[in-house]
Amino acid sequence: MALSAKFAAASEGEDLVRQEGAKSGQTAPVNVEIDADRIRSSIARLTLNSIDELEKLTAELRELQDFLSSETGRVQHEIESVLAGIGIIIETIGPWKTADIAHANGRDKTKRWP
Repeated sequence: MALSAKFAAASEGEDLVRQEGAKSGQTAPVNVEIDADRIRSSIARLTLNSIDELEKLTAELRELQDFLSSETGRVQHEIESVLAGIGIIIETIGPWKTADIAHANGRDKTKRWP
């Protein structure tokens, strides 16, 4: 009887090992699935944050581009105004300069246009 008791105890031990193995086998896929869900969730949050940050950066860059375009137009307009002013000055002084040179070639050669 002692042999059959040992056999029964060993059989129960094997059953316990199988049950624990089955439980750990069941929990391992569950744990892996939970870990995978956590990883997916983290990736989704990180991706969403990255996309939001990229959209904000894109909006800021568009605002900067608009500002630079308007400033470029403003500076070009100012340069055109300055050039037009210089043209008016040249047109105004031109006849005086030629009259002064003609006057200097005639009677008074000591007085010249500076």
